[in-house]
Amino acid sequence: MTVRVLAASALTTEKDPDLDLDDPETNFMAMMKIRGDLAEKDFFFAFPGEAWAMPHQEKPVRCFRTFGLGAGRLEKVPEGYRIYSREVLYYLDPNTGAIIEEWSNPFLDGKKVEVFHINNDPVNGVFAQGGNPVLAPPYPYVSYGDDIAFQWNFFIFHPAAMNRAEYPLFSSGDQDQHAELWGIMGKKSEVLNPDITSASSVMSWGRVSEWLPWMQMGANPAKMVFHSHSVKLMNGPTDLPREILDYTEKNYPKYLSAPTEWNGPQMTASAGEFKKVIDARRAESS
Repeated sequence: MTVRVLAASALTTEKDPDLDLDDPETNFMAMMKIRGDLAEKDFFFAFPGEAWAMPHQEKPVRCFRTFGLGAGRLEKVPEGYRIYSREVLYYLDPNTGAIIEEWSNPFLDGKKVEVFHINNDPVNGVFAQGGNPVLAPPYPYVSYGDDIAFQWNFFIFHPAAMNRAEYPLFSSGDQDQHAELWGIMGKKSEVLNPDITSASSVMSWGRVSEWLPWMQMGANPAKMVFHSHSVKLMNGPTDLPREILDYTEKNYPKYLSAPTEWNGPQMTASAGEFKKVIDARRAESS
């Protein structure tokens, strides 16, 4: 049994005779089956995890447990596949696991701040088989036995949604600098099975960023580190923990299905959504 790697690595060996993931077409279709559902049905991922704050030269603090839900659907188009998706992530008490709406910020002497859960709708894009430098195959992978692990790393640096001059309480700086680190794991046997359109999957997600805007930490130097492991819900949202499903049905019911409208790639981001809330509140009070 050998390890296959598509990357700058000395571990590369001969091609897999059953599933050549160095071939862009094979690589692409394997990713689509693991990431979504080739039958163009809704698919769901649940991702529990934690969020830590790492103030500069201070002891790290586990601020929250987290629990996220992603709903998506693939659609075959000439250039590849469109993905229709949206995602919600809740902040939970780090000890009890209860979903919280208010947080006593330990870095501000316990000041209570309003919690803004992540609810990004839509997060639509195109997995193109060519011409797209970000989401085009072949995707970096490691395979060993029946296990396949794809890797995506995104390092973001662009103007921040909220600048320091206008939003000094909420903005860490004029540039948004963060990293999104993904591992997408599936089974070779399921990819090869023609009767399976949606392979089971486990994903890892890491995010390194500045303070969350609603924490009201301004430009104090620190990093927020999110770490989650995600599973594809093969039975749909009914596989969610009861308290998460109940809360979602009551507060964010649209996240229990994938979007149906396509208006081009749209990458909704939590910082931009938070800015809309603050801008609306400022307009109301003026």
